[in-house]
Amino acid sequence: MTFAADPEASARWWGELLDVPVRTDISDSGAVYAWVEIGGIEVGFHPVDDERNPRGGSPVVYWGVDDVDRVRERLLAAGCEHHRGPLTIEPGRRIAQLRDPFGTVIGIEGP
Repeated sequence: MTFAADPEASARWWGELLDVPVRTDISDSGAVYAWVEIGGIEVGFHPVDDERNPRGGSPVVYWGVDDVDRVRERLLAAGCEHHRGPLTIEPGRRIAQLRDPFGTVIGIEGP
């Protein structure tokens, strides 16, 4: 996931470049999350949010895990700090973001 002022425009640019369809999800607030899938990998474009994800922040890489809560606790114990979540994205799919000791935001995704 990366942060963009216009997520749909960003996804459309990549979709055209890579000749893949663009998918979008519009929240109740009207915010657009857009993404493309390439070789089984989702590349997402999230609205910029200066409070939670400042402009200029790097893309967030998500690691697929078997248990979001267990892995999150392990990362916190290893020196990571809470950043966001856990959030339920859809039934059976949850995410959480943590900041590693070097300031990089990483994500975990799974049940």
